[in-house]
Amino acid sequence: MKNVILTPNPYRDKNFQTVRAAQQILKNAGIQTKLCLPFEVDRSYDLPKDLRFSRLDRELPNAELVICFGGDGTILHTAKAATRRGIPILGVNIGTMGFMAELESTELDALASLAKGNYTLDNRMMLDVTIQRDRDILFHDIGLNDVVVTKGTVARIVHLEVKCDGVQAMEYGGDGLIVSTPTGSTAYSLSAGGPIVEPEAKNIIITPICPHDVVSRCIVASDKRVVTVEMVHNARRNAYLSVDGGKAVRLNMGDLVTIRKSHLETKLVRLKDRSFYDVVSAKFQKD
Repeated sequence: MKNVILTPNPYRDKNFQTVRAAQQILKNAGIQTKLCLPFEVDRSYDLPKDLRFSRLDRELPNAELVICFGGDGTILHTAKAATRRGIPILGVNIGTMGFMAELESTELDALASLAKGNYTLDNRMMLDVTIQRDRDILFHDIGLNDVVVTKGTVARIVHLEVKCDGVQAMEYGGDGLIVSTPTGSTAYSLSAGGPIVEPEAKNIIITPICPHDVVSRCIVASDKRVVTVEMVHNARRNAYLSVDGGKAVRLNMGDLVTIRKSHLETKLVRLKDRSFYDVVSAKFQKD
């Protein structure tokens, strides 16, 4: 491995101290690096003059690996672009939980093993989501964590019908719905009462958000299922859909949301020999 992109979250990596240290370790190991921001920063944010930043889309074609410095959100920002080019991702946690990150910021010396090829790849399932309005595809995206449908900011409920392969799975009023991958099961879905699902399980997790009944509960479906979501009984109301916490898209009555397993998979680099349950135990004890 010779060409690596470093994507530090400037709001997490203060003064870029962590990425500077990583850059030196990789340079000493004979690995060339490029610095790219994982997202656009506020115009008032002053980037250090001694660091040269390039555009992520410009550097990805020649990259063999992307290393993200921040929390899981930083990985999610980068995952779509890297996955579409088949480039693996390694996460360095500077956040709080950091379930997807392989290293903590105090473990940077382990990066030197990349030069020797001492790593494995962990393939993570992604979701493919579309919004159809009449006969038109209004929206299409892929997500590593989850697809979330929520009510607006006004204190009200949204009525949703959820189907699996065309058969009704649930219909309820509540604050919304989370459809997640096993990777996303430890994120928003868990906070809403969903189960922890190990990544190798290859499931689609359907979790209602504060359902206003006693029968609507989380469903762990096969990754072969096609999940559809529609608003019902809400002709004058709207809901909003977001993928991996991205920009919300407004849903109208009659819009059809279709969620299925994507043919793409995110590749996460592993440097340690540890199980998913080691990670879960460590993260919740840390919290």
